[in-house]
Parts: sequence; structure tokens; C-alpha cells
Amino acid sequence: MTASASITELLARWQEGEEVHARVMPLVYADLRRLAGSLFANERSDHSLQATGLVNEAYIRLAGGGPFENRRHFFGAAAKAMRRTLVDYARRRNAGKRWGSFERVELDDAAASAQEECREILAMDQVLGRLETLNSRQAELVKLRYFVGLSLREAAETMGVSLSTAKDDWSKAKAWLKEQFGV
Repeated sequence: MTASASITELLARWQEGEEVHARVMPLVYADLRRLAGSLFANERSDHSLQATGLVNEAYIRLAGGGPFENRRHFFGAAAKAMRRTLVDYARRRNAGKRWGSFERVELDDAAASAQEECREILAMDQVLGRLETLNSRQAELVKLRYFVGLSLREAAETMGVSLSTAKDDWSKAKAWLKEQFGV
């Protein structure tokens, strides 16, 4: 049995619980960690949420889910869990800014950058919700590229579509996103 077939078999049994999770996670952890790490490649170095934490949060969200049909289904769910984690993080951070301490504090460049980063994540989440109602495949592609950091080829493989289909979807999704963000 190939490693991929073994993973697929285990993912189909995901709901059986911790014993199956313990067998799956070592097989997929490096991929999850790499994907989460790519999210932080362009972030500031002192970001309080790190790739390992993002993988752990995604695992917690995935633990109650499943079964998963295959690796594509699993990594799609993982991308969604990572996205939800980043959005929740941004919301908590913004809530702290709005309703936290009422002491007046001057923002330095790093704090302003963090606040802008949270706004961008929340705006992207909102726009992706709209795109999902219009074209779920394009929305999934954007999630895999933006939140997980996959290349176009990796995203196409994960989604089970041809590279040319992914290129076409990516082109259309980018144009639609630019229109939504007024760029």
C-alpha cells in the first residue's frame, strides 16, 4: 500500500478518533507546517501567532470533523480551518483595540502594521464569502493561494483540477477581487 493510499484510508476513518489522528498527523504534519509557514513568510517577525500554533489550531478544528474523502478534501478542510483561525485572531485583535483599555496610546509602526494586517484578513474573509456564493471553485483556489500559500500548480493538484483550469479560475478570481477592493 502506498503512503498516499494509506493516508486516504486513514482519513476516511478520521471520525474514529484520537488513535487514527495519531497515525495521520505524522504523515501530514510536515505538509501542514510548510503550508502554515508560507502564510507567515511576508509577516513581521514578531507576529504573536506562529506557523506551529496555526497548525495546532487547525488540528483542533479538524479533530471534530471528517471523515475526509482524500488528501485534497483534508487539505481543503485544513486550509479553511487555518483561514478561520486567522480571521478569529484578527477579530480578537481588533476587538481588543476597540474595547480594550481606554488609555490613549500612540501607535508605533509595528502596531499600525498589525492593525492593518488584521483589517486586510477580515476584508479578505468578507469578500471571499461573497465569491463563494458566486463561484465556490474560484473561492477555494483563492483560499489555498492566499491563506495557505500554495503555488498555482499545488492548488490545482489539491483541488483535483487541471493547471489550465486553475490558471483560468485564478485570472478571473484576481480580476473580481481587484474590482471588489477597488484596485
